[in-house]
Amino acid sequence: MGKVKSKAVVAMSGGVDSSVAAALMKDDGYDVTGIMLKLWKGAAANNESGCCSLDAAEDARRVAQVLDIPFYVLNFADEFSNTVIDNFTRQYAAGLTPNPCVECNRSIKFAALLDRARMYDADVLATGHYARADVVDGRYRLLRALQHAKDQSYVLYMLGQEELELARFPVGRYSKPEIRQIAASLGLRTAGKPESQDLCFVPDGNTHAFIAEQVPEGSAPGPIVTPDGRELGRHRGFAHYTVGQRKGLGIGVGLPLYVAEIRSGDNTVVVAGADQMQVDQISVGKVSFVGGRSEPEFRTNVMTRYRGAEVPATVRVSETDATVTFERSQPRPAPGQTAVFYRGDEVVGGGTILNSGWSEEPAAPVEGRQEPAA
Repeated sequence: MGKVKSKAVVAMSGGVDSSVAAALMKDDGYDVTGIMLKLWKGAAANNESGCCSLDAAEDARRVAQVLDIPFYVLNFADEFSNTVIDNFTRQYAAGLTPNPCVECNRSIKFAALLDRARMYDADVLATGHYARADVVDGRYRLLRALQHAKDQSYVLYMLGQEELELARFPVGRYSKPEIRQIAASLGLRTAGKPESQDLCFVPDGNTHAFIAEQVPEGSAPGPIVTPDGRELGRHRGFAHYTVGQRKGLGIGVGLPLYVAEIRSGDNTVVVAGADQMQVDQISVGKVSFVGGRSEPEFRTNVMTRYRGAEVPATVRVSETDATVTFERSQPRPAPGQTAVFYRGDEVVGGGTILNSGWSEEPAAPVEGRQEPAA
């Protein structure tokens, strides 16, 4: 009697990465089942996003036929709406800039889908993320992809020991050209498919229109002011701006200005010069650690935006919050985005950026005239 194969569920988005992930899992000897998540209600919101659309579902189905694996489309539209989309709109209504991919991984791909994979008696769940995982002395580790330029560990920081015991990231040991080459050698129709673009739930990729509809309170015009309260112009609605933004402010004062703060309470956007955009410390909430817990204070490298630079810092943890003190001042990150802690290629953990203080340097004088909004 032959050895019973381990079962693997592979999350297939219709892109080349998840297509090759399914092929690699089968090549590793797994009994593979492909699953695509239907995340939209009615017609697909954004067929141009390259994933999770009607066209993408057909691409995934055709790949599964070539690989000779079962393929199912599961309806996760309600779960997606109640978690990812609702969180997205709530965060924007609060003047924050959320990362919906993080919430999708947390609530859908490694929560709801992992539960569904267990219903299929699957031993592992594989995705097309560029990341790696291993186990050392009985502890699972989340690692960067070998090709750092494509690394996606930043949006997976919330995975813990339970998830990593079952998670597999087969494409994380390859480069993108190698993944495309594998797909082409297998005759997969996704071999030359472009990268996913825009947010899958935003109609036609028009984020401003989506925010205007979903967050009407954040789309009312209001004042653009300096840190000391002087009005320089008017904004189109606080939800259409993000901290760190420079272009599209519609004001001119003879020096570069950046969005420094978004005050949803009084519908105000605060702008400041580059000197005031430097911060030494940020607060981080909803902190989690891959190993389950952490020492109260530790040194690490911190990344505050996707594929941004890592910066040495000290992290002080208090329950589910943390204070990050940078070794050198950094551009003010956008509240609502993610701070991820790294030691070399290993992900230690991370959380959601809450706020950051102003520079201790005095504000540069901001004088000038108002220009028409762009």
